[in-house]
Amino acid sequence: MNKKQKKNLVRIIIAAVLMIVLAFTELAGMPRFFAYLVPYLIVGYDILYKAGKGIKNRQAFDESLLMSIATIGAMSLAIYEDGDYTEAIAVMLFYQIGEWFQAYAVGRSRRDISALMDIRPDYANIEQADGTLEKVEPDEVEIGSIIVVKPGEKIPLDGIVVSGASSLNTVALTGEALPREAQEGDEVISGCVNLNGLLKIKTTKDFDESTASKILEMVEDASSRKSKSENFIAKFARVYTPIVVYAALALAVLPPLVRILGMGLAPEWGTWIYRALTFLVISCPCALVVSIPLSFFAGIGGASRQGVLVKGSNYLETLSEVATIVFDKTGTLTKGVFQVTAIHSDKLNEEQLLHLAAHVERYSTHPIAESLRNAYGQEADGCTVEQVEEIAGQGIRAQVNGQTVYVGNAKLMAAIGAGWHECDVVGTIIHVAIGQEYAGHIIIADVVKEHAAEAIKALRKSGIRQTVMLTGDNAVIADKVAADLQLDTVYSQLLPQDKVTKVEELLAQQGTGKLAFVGDGINDAPVLSRADVGIAMGAMGSDAAIEAADIVLMDDDPLKIATAMKIARKTLRIVKQNIWFSIGIKVLVLLLGALGLANMWAAIFADVGVMVLAVLNAVRALFAPPSDVVKATGSQMHTDVTAA
Repeated sequence: MNKKQKKNLVRIIIAAVLMIVLAFTELAGMPRFFAYLVPYLIVGYDILYKAGKGIKNRQAFDESLLMSIATIGAMSLAIYEDGDYTEAIAVMLFYQIGEWFQAYAVGRSRRDISALMDIRPDYANIEQADGTLEKVEPDEVEIGSIIVVKPGEKIPLDGIVVSGASSLNTVALTGEALPREAQEGDEVISGCVNLNGLLKIKTTKDFDESTASKILEMVEDASSRKSKSENFIAKFARVYTPIVVYAALALAVLPPLVRILGMGLAPEWGTWIYRALTFLVISCPCALVVSIPLSFFAGIGGASRQGVLVKGSNYLETLSEVATIVFDKTGTLTKGVFQVTAIHSDKLNEEQLLHLAAHVERYSTHPIAESLRNAYGQEADGCTVEQVEEIAGQGIRAQVNGQTVYVGNAKLMAAIGAGWHECDVVGTIIHVAIGQEYAGHIIIADVVKEHAAEAIKALRKSGIRQTVMLTGDNAVIADKVAADLQLDTVYSQLLPQDKVTKVEELLAQQGTGKLAFVGDGINDAPVLSRADVGIAMGAMGSDAAIEAADIVLMDDDPLKIATAMKIARKTLRIVKQNIWFSIGIKVLVLLLGALGLANMWAAIFADVGVMVLAVLNAVRALFAPPSDVVKATGSQMHTDVTAA
């Protein structure tokens, strides 16, 4: 609880205790009135102030005015009739209890979102010429600067580690509790907490463009994007409240006048005014006005705890209606990096073939060369590599320990007369020859993410009708990935504009339900904007994709899509429950109140009781449904020893 919540709780307790004490006193007349006025003002002075301020600003029709009219009227009737002030104080007391529950629930959900605010760095350490560290504002650090991050400090800007190794706490960004290891050459993002080692980082982005700043901007903008349900309730309350006030006024005045003028009976002003006041309390739209936005706010907070950033409640609502999901391939369903997936050797064993290929590619900057070196991992083994020559469009020739070794494509093998052969394994084939004698080949391929298959299964289980993959890769590779993941449809060899066209075609074919697109590259930004809801990979995704997306997965795990959908659907179920429950109870008790069958205590339940129940129901959106996340046990490179 914050300071304000504690203060309000103390006020509620004091007022309740005073009411109990006064119930055992035998005061009468004005002393009794002034005695009961004390707990009434203690618990209700702020509501009376808000009502007065609303009237002054010509914005009178809100729940504060309804509570003020009802309770002041009840106090006045108590003076006029029997001196029972309990109902008036009880209305204000229970209303404040409902408000306190609302504030507590908002605070609970805000804490999950505000955890993201803790990622904002306060300073950056710049190393001076004499070795001392100078603290500067993060927005003063230029791209390419070397910053020092000590244990326990937040990484202030995105960059690359140039010195040191450490474990990073990424929980505020990804929701993943397991620390991530960082060492020289690794990319790191702002907002992570350095747990142990000293890191020197070369910055790659300005502070305004860094991950932490982008996330905070998304969170701050989220509240401005209202769902259809929230917009409806806001408009409903603006029209509904004045109607209720005038209806209550008519209920207080018209029946007594009819009794006097038309029936010649006593007007019974007290009875009808009491019914009108009861009507006001019953009709207060607190439960709807409070619980609907709170449900969405809690849903967004619950998603953030799982490492899913939702940029607005409207996107959460749309996500709950998704029936078709379209995926980009590279970086979304696959890791987006080349890895050695198979080694087929004709003359040497697999390790020797990989050893030769890695050394020939020692000085190349090509991603394929990097994947060969990473797979071998023993570059400093004392071998000599000389006379390295790149053959354009074919590969590389080099002397390794005095032997001439060729590493490249089929054109290179044909050019030197090596008797190469094809391979059935899908991927990029790297042929190796020693002199003119063919030695074997190595398969390089993009690797499917650990949880991609589980993600597709989880989405189908959650009711997704169609899964589609769009990629610029060739058909053989695309079909292999689609078959491995059991996707419904795949379209390959697409340019960025072709992806937009395909999504528009799918949207046109879409019946009920919405379409979501999941991507990570800069070329995915137009498609993310075109889909009903765009989902971007946040850890390694491009800035353009994250900017264009409506939802961001902070750890790039496709399985989080199913988690986000569960949260969205749970939130919408809670919203609908609160709408029907609140309206149903109010309509019932309103009818009973107008007929004189419901007293002020029934009105308190219909207003405050329903609001408390709706708020407590809304808080359930904070807690994510059971997760489908499967702990990765790690993967080892699969070496196919079968001859091609």
